[in-house]
Amino acid sequence: MRALAMAGSQAAELPGEHAPFLLITGGKGGVGKSTLTADLGVKLASEGLRVLLVDLDLGLANLDVILRLGSGRTTEDALRGICSWDECVVTGPRGVHVLPASSGNREMGRPDSERRVALLAGMRELSRNYDLVIGDSAAGIGPDVLGFAGIADHVFVVTTPNPAALTDAYGLIKALDSWGQEAKTEVPTPEIVVNRVSGLEEADATAIRLQSVCERFLCRKPRRAGWIPFTNSPWADTGGGLYDSSVSSKSLYAKCLERLCGRVSRFLVQRPAASGL
Repeated sequence: MRALAMAGSQAAELPGEHAPFLLITGGKGGVGKSTLTADLGVKLASEGLRVLLVDLDLGLANLDVILRLGSGRTTEDALRGICSWDECVVTGPRGVHVLPASSGNREMGRPDSERRVALLAGMRELSRNYDLVIGDSAAGIGPDVLGFAGIADHVFVVTTPNPAALTDAYGLIKALDSWGQEAKTEVPTPEIVVNRVSGLEEADATAIRLQSVCERFLCRKPRRAGWIPFTNSPWADTGGGLYDSSVSSKSLYAKCLERLCGRVSRFLVQRPAASGL
């Protein structure tokens, strides 16, 4: 991670190598970012990377549900000192590791800068054992979303062609831009993932619309990280956690997911030595 500073607070620096942090977010709920996070993590793990998925929707977490993992310890338990961070991590499909959060806890859903710093310190500690940490954020532009996005090495903003989703994606990029200016820190421009499209033509048209408005009003032009067709995720269709690559590799979804994995792999290779959580 580029820095642990968040909303005027800073966690203690820890020695050693740490994995880079990719945040997957989206202004509007229901654009499929959590499913994409799960599929991306499983696919990268199946290719030999040590991947940690972190559910950063602290009030309404669902990564463990999507990946059909058993209930156990969560980030809430670690933050309260009930257990260590290691004890919260569970193994999912294809060896991907998951740090789950709790769901339905109003207190965890409230913004809290000290809690975010403590969570980042825990993620930093865990990241020593991984090649990549992928966070699945909450929807919207709340303090948690902007705080995690502001310190991530890379941010993927997921949108769909839906006008409301596009408007909210732009709103998120705009809010992150303002967050960086207020914090007097350089925030990398997020990359766009266009989800649930009929094909490449619709994906291109959607990305161009978002890029154009960002360039016009923010002087930023987000890169396109990739696109995903409107279909179910490949591993979910096999009964949960099986991820039959011999079958899924023939689908358009799997091919697009493979390209997105390639984008992630490229910035892992290109990242500066000092980068990481």
